[in-house]
Amino acid sequence: MKVHYNIQQLPAFRNAVITIGTFDGLHNGHRKIIELMQNEATKVKGETVIITFDPHPRQIVAKKKSPVFLINTLAEKIKLLQNAHIDHLVVIPFTEDFANQPAEAYISDFLVNTFHPHSIIIGYDHRFGKDRIGDYKLMEAKATEYNYLVKEIPVHMLQDVTISSTKIREAILHGDIDTARNCLGYDYFFSGKVIQGNKLGRTIGYPTANLQISDENKLVPGNGVYAVLISNEKLNFHNLMGMMNIGIRPTVDGTTRVIEVNIFNFDQDIYGETLTITLKKHLRSEVKFNGLDALKEQLAKDKISAIEALA
Repeated sequence: MKVHYNIQQLPAFRNAVITIGTFDGLHNGHRKIIELMQNEATKVKGETVIITFDPHPRQIVAKKKSPVFLINTLAEKIKLLQNAHIDHLVVIPFTEDFANQPAEAYISDFLVNTFHPHSIIIGYDHRFGKDRIGDYKLMEAKATEYNYLVKEIPVHMLQDVTISSTKIREAILHGDIDTARNCLGYDYFFSGKVIQGNKLGRTIGYPTANLQISDENKLVPGNGVYAVLISNEKLNFHNLMGMMNIGIRPTVDGTTRVIEVNIFNFDQDIYGETLTITLKKHLRSEVKFNGLDALKEQLAKDKISAIEALA
């Protein structure tokens, strides 16, 4: 897959079959749309082109409302789309000017003059242009004039995407890793930089790497203890077993939410490094224990549970 960031330097696509969307999570619902694209591209001996946006459009048009937390960062989305065998991904900077362009200009200047599509595959609910007045009907009405085909994504696929995305977010926020995995089709993961902590863990035999999430818009799982796999490309270790705690550490009167990972059988200085954490199982909720001895006893049980879950 080729990734393009500059629409002024796009190649001449061969019979481009394009679709437009955020594809956040790239879950099972999205894969059905991608399969639809690939089937159409095969029929016309064309290339699949996904147009996506960065930042997420809701971060621009709804920035005064609630914050938008993403299942995938842009880098994660790119990696997942590569595995889905898309030919081209075009990343468009989403700005207020872009959002406010006239709907017909969106079709003529942005889609047609830039991508020269053979086919455009979109949903009936796709909205674009100033005040979001552009829709499927307008795109269909312009198809003959601009010599492209427009194909509608079936309603049940769109509903599946919407329902799945909501379900995934709720599941991750509540530590329901199994439901998230079933909807995503892969284990939820995130990356974080190892920062200085208070080093309490090492005093009770469970040293931890404290993590600072790499992207502030990334959706962080709910508080609790998880069995996880840990990787770092630079240091060339992959899928090391460990357990992770997310929470305020009530036993030590913590007030700040932290993410801390205990990597089993590991003793390296990794301050400043970025770890990728893959969640495999939610072990338990965060609990306040009666002192450090009780906490240490529970951590020993957690480690056993984590090893069993990861074996």
